Amino acid sequence: MSYDDQATLGEFARNQSIPYPLLSDLDSEVIRQYAILNTEVSKDDAFLYGIPFPGVYVCDEDGRVCAKFFHDTYKKRDSPESFIDAALGKIVLADDAPTVTGGEPDIKISATIHGGNGTLRQGVLRKLVLRFELGDGLHLYSEPVPKGLVATAVTVAGPPGFTALEPQLPPTEPLYMDNLGVELHVWSGVVDFVIPFYAKGELASETRPLDADSIEISIEVRYQACTDTECLLPTTETLTMPIELDVVDVPKLALHTGHGQREGNYDSTPALRRLLWRKVRQNPLGLFKFLWHSFRLELAARRRARDSL
Repeated sequence: MSYDDQATLGEFARNQSIPYPLLSDLDSEVIRQYAILNTEVSKDDAFLYGIPFPGVYVCDEDGRVCAKFFHDTYKKRDSPESFIDAALGKIVLADDAPTVTGGEPDIKISATIHGGNGTLRQGVLRKLVLRFELGDGLHLYSEPVPKGLVATAVTVAGPPGFTALEPQLPPTEPLYMDNLGVELHVWSGVVDFVIPFYAKGELASETRPLDADSIEISIEVRYQACTDTECLLPTTETLTMPIELDVVDVPKLALHTGHGQREGNYDSTPALRRLLWRKVRQNPLGLFKFLWHSFRLELAARRRARDSL
């Protein structure tokens, strides 16, 4: 669903071979009913006003919402694989997904890029799935732990513009330690830590060609594996993983073309003209305010660039 007109959505669906209906919400009435009107965009933003926050609802077979994915900007979106995972209730890793391994015979560790065939594009969230496969009787600790024990921790780092979010941790099991008199929280068996990450504009931008074909990230894993009676020494291991960079998909419009991105296969100019005309009728002064605001932002950017020399 979007606030584009039916002609625009129909042309887009035909050119992209989209098999499902696209809904046109010209006045953003349904968008408001769902309370997803983008409040970061004001009426002074002319043809942008009325867009929703980018997001997806995932429903089960009975039409009940079982998951939702929303962000505050179109420059941060989830991979389709995340929606499939939500519908299935589990993470399904592709057999050919980029993977690096480490660990020990009884503590196997693997790091896999989930989504986008292992590539990284500006604003699209991918997932790093760090998987522990623990031998029988072994467990790992979650925070908090008493002095002398080490909780499991993961840190992911990359070049400027690479942004890793907080790890998503699976549920733990309680373990009562008689000798310590405390209840601890542990993982056993197969344990998946999920770290979402994405690229900001300084790494991969929609307004310029890619600076490099790939990057390298480091994954530092610190853990201590124990049985119910004894613990192994704490271990810190660093895995290194290359990730291919990819361009983004942009409409075939003059303001988007020529930047080294993957351009659409049809001319979006008529759709933009219809949108501008519709918005000018609704708010005659809005377009001029938008152009003036954009001009001031461009002047400020040039001034900052000049002052930094």
